[in-house]
Amino acid sequence: MTYDLILRGGRVIDPSQRLDAVTDVAFAGGKVARVGPKLEAGPGTDVRDVTGRIVTPGLIDLHTHVYWGGTSLGIDAEEFCRTSGVTTSVDTGSAGPGNFAGFRKHVIERSQVRILAYLHVSHAGIFGFSDRVMVGESGDLRLMNPIDAVEVANANRDVIVGIKVRVGLHASGTSGAVPLKIALEVADATGMPLMAHIDHPPPSYEEVIDMLRPGDVLTHAFRPFPNSPATHQGTVKREVLEARKRGVKFDIGHGKGSFAFKTARAMLANGFMPDTISSDVHVLCINGPAYDQVTTMSKFLCLGMPLGDVIAASTVNAAMALKRPELGSLKPGSVGDATILSVDEGRFDYVDVVGEHLEGDRKINSRGVVVAGRWWHPGPAA
Repeated sequence: MTYDLILRGGRVIDPSQRLDAVTDVAFAGGKVARVGPKLEAGPGTDVRDVTGRIVTPGLIDLHTHVYWGGTSLGIDAEEFCRTSGVTTSVDTGSAGPGNFAGFRKHVIERSQVRILAYLHVSHAGIFGFSDRVMVGESGDLRLMNPIDAVEVANANRDVIVGIKVRVGLHASGTSGAVPLKIALEVADATGMPLMAHIDHPPPSYEEVIDMLRPGDVLTHAFRPFPNSPATHQGTVKREVLEARKRGVKFDIGHGKGSFAFKTARAMLANGFMPDTISSDVHVLCINGPAYDQVTTMSKFLCLGMPLGDVIAASTVNAAMALKRPELGSLKPGSVGDATILSVDEGRFDYVDVVGEHLEGDRKINSRGVVVAGRWWHPGPAA
């Protein structure tokens, strides 16, 4: 076989195969072709020496906002992916049934990197999110549009992976959990998983997760008080443990206000790791405190989460949450995406959403990206 690209001599960490070894990865026809030592290059093969680097399946950020220009919170997906090593950006509810067509035509279809989406049950998605205007779209039940949401989701199954709803004091105001109930009806009707945002009560953390089904995702899962998953005594709430046993997925969704070191320490000390690590990147947190996917991953590495588990939470686990097993893996035949990382040592200042600083001794950095079997990152693997 003639390969289009070979990544030579990197440390390949692919949790989907329980693989951690120095070896080569070859790509052909937009897919992973082979993983093995000393793969032979042809005359037209692009060979990239990634010795000393880590090669992983293309990183998946399960919670982003990339409807750039269509919503006030959107950032540019391609620029974000270049710098953060993300090859699949999952937009979580920026658009609803009333404006998804524009998101698809003007952003998703034009993007060189993969964009998937959770469709918001609210008509226009998250439409009022900025420094000056902050409107919780779920607070007005007149904006809930379940009938059109079902139609739009069914018509766009190639890129829509689930249904999104935001509940909490800031997102749903006095509507409480009612938007969640409406969104669950849409998820049932389409056979899709649901992603639920939670902020300050009402409703409570416990009320929300009690309503979620196996395969549904609670994002902002390691929130600070109030609505933290940990008790004041540092244990994990009983309802949280029961939800995990039931198959509910717990996603980080760092963002501007949804991740605290104190909560993460308590959860990790109890052996409760997140299913997926995501940045919730948008215009109000891309310059801090979230920054990007690799910074969010770095925080968990410095909190003591093993590197392999951090990578799994950003690759295979996210692919399984999306029900897209062709992603998040370097198995031959998988989508030809890969991320080249370094884990740099030093002193690094990390901050959470409540202003607590953590001095870490390691930082994960993106050093290159492969998209659809081609070297896509603009610089060398240096």
